[in-house]
Parts: sequence; structure tokens; C-alpha cells
Amino acid sequence: MAVTRHIVAERDGGRRLDRWFAERFPALAHGRLEKLLRTGQIRVDGKRVRAGHRLSPGDTIRVPPLEPAMQAPEARGRNHAGRSAGSAREDQAFLDSIVLYRDDAVLILNKPAGLPVQGGTGQTRHLDAMLPHLAGAGEPPRLVHRLDKDTSGVLAIALTRQAAAALTAAFRSREVRKLYWAVVAGAPARRRGLVDLALAKRGGSGAERAVVAEDPEAGGKAEDARSARTRFAVVDHAADEVSWLALLPLTGRTHQLRAHCRALGTPILGDGKYGGRGAFVAGLPKRVHLHARRLIAPHPAGGWIDAEAELPPHMAETFDTIGFDPNADTDPFEFGILRK
Repeated sequence: MAVTRHIVAERDGGRRLDRWFAERFPALAHGRLEKLLRTGQIRVDGKRVRAGHRLSPGDTIRVPPLEPAMQAPEARGRNHAGRSAGSAREDQAFLDSIVLYRDDAVLILNKPAGLPVQGGTGQTRHLDAMLPHLAGAGEPPRLVHRLDKDTSGVLAIALTRQAAAALTAAFRSREVRKLYWAVVAGAPARRRGLVDLALAKRGGSGAERAVVAEDPEAGGKAEDARSARTRFAVVDHAADEVSWLALLPLTGRTHQLRAHCRALGTPILGDGKYGGRGAFVAGLPKRVHLHARRLIAPHPAGGWIDAEAELPPHMAETFDTIGFDPNADTDPFEFGILRK
């Protein structure tokens, strides 16, 4: 479980810090909270504080990794896709544990791998069903984009109708930029470039997949082909066996990054649906290694949202095993200057 940072909402202004923790982390004993505060593991706006500290809206609370008994459901390793819906309190605690940013209009989460965003065949637990349990949500929270079930990382939620309309328009007009990290099997022939291959959907519900819908040599395209473009760059690699890619999708097709990585001859590690046996490397986790690392979007009230999500545990394990440094300079697309 990674360190998380929580933004204090307007409704919590003036609340004591220990009461804020009691509501969101009910299994965290007060004595343990005091020790975490004394050792500086819990901080408010980067400063050490006492349990009775009064919070202000907009404060950032740093929460360290907690023991399994104190963590929300996902942190304890439960299978969100396989178990029935939890209680409102349980869902609220889980959502609080993955918050990257929150204000009155926008909520940014670090979605865990394996948790569906919406329901589907055989899915009894998904993020969309948890959102109504958000404490203090005046209007129903609204999804404004999606991540695949097996993809982790930054996910934006609108907390008002106006914010939903503004963010949806920003995604549609491509004002939003999303940076992904992937670990792939093999190494691309080029260190960086553009994949410009149209995609089409094949298969029915539950078995849908994206396929390259054009033949570059013959020049033909499937009738249902839709333009799909992805910029890629190799950040690091281990010989020609495994590579770490930065991916910048310029369009937003279903499974675009998974299909385009396969088209490069380097399927995403753990993605058997697109890479078959070639997507697995002995000694490395078998889960899909695709992470929505960063999102930059115009804020509905003005200014910009700029959120970054830490790696999920299985990708962090792979990085550690291979020696990739997630703190290295990894902005090959000059992503940081896109806020104009």
C-alpha cells in the first residue's frame, strides 16, 4: 500500500484531525494515530501536527501505508470484482484511501488494478456503485471517462452537473492529456515514435477486443475502422526482454494502448488477451502492467488539474525486480508544458 494524500473538503473545515481519521479509518486506534503523528508519518501540508489540530478546507493530509487490519477493502487484498457490494461505510473508507485530490467540483482517484469502473457480466462490485456513498456528496458523482478493469491509475470524477459537463467537453475536445506507463515484453524497433493504426471492435459482450483494422501494404481498411494514434517512448529496458514505455494516447479508442503495443511487437506484460503467451515473462507478476500515471485537465472553475498516481503493487514489484526507477525523469513528451 502506498502513501496517500487527501484534500480536506469544505464540509471538514474546522474538524479535529483525530475525528477526521476516526471517520475515514475507523480501525486505526487513537494510540496508533498519536504515534504516527509523533514520528511525522502523518502530516498536514507537510507539517507535523497534533491530533487536535483543526483542519482547513484545501489542507493536504499525508497518510502512510497502514497495517492490513486498518486498511480499506482493496488494501487488504480483497477481490473487488468477486465480492458483493460493501456497506456504505466500507465503500466510503475505500474511496477515501485512494483519493489523490478532492475539492467541491472534482474528485481524482488512483484506481486499483482489478477493480471495474462500471458493472458488467459477472461483476458484482464496481467503482460506479460505490460513488453514491461518498460522504458529503450533494449531487450524484459522475464518471467522465473510463479505465479498463485491469488498468490502474488516475481517474477523474465530477461531483456536480456543471463539472461533469465541463470535463466531458474537455475530454471530447482533447484538451485533456493522459500519460500512461506500461511494461512490455520485448523491445520496440524504435526508441520513440507514433503508432497511427486505425482500430475496429470485434467480439461480443464480455469478449470484445480491438483489432488493427487496416492493411498498410494493401491500403485497405475495415468499414468500421476508427482512427487511433498513440505516441510512445522507451524510458528504460532490460536487454531486449522487457521495456518500460511511456504512452501518450492522442485518441481514445477501447483498448487502444493494448492493441497498439501488440502492433509494435511488444505486448503489455501480463496482457494475455492481446499478447498470448508472449505477454508473460518468467519471474514477473502475471497481471496487466498498464498504469494511468498522470492526467492534466482544465479545472471547471478555472486553472488546471494536474494529478499523478503511484504505481500499483504488482508494477512496483516488477520495477524493483528489474531495477527501473519510477522517480527518474520520465517526461519524454514534454508533458509538463501542455498546460497552456
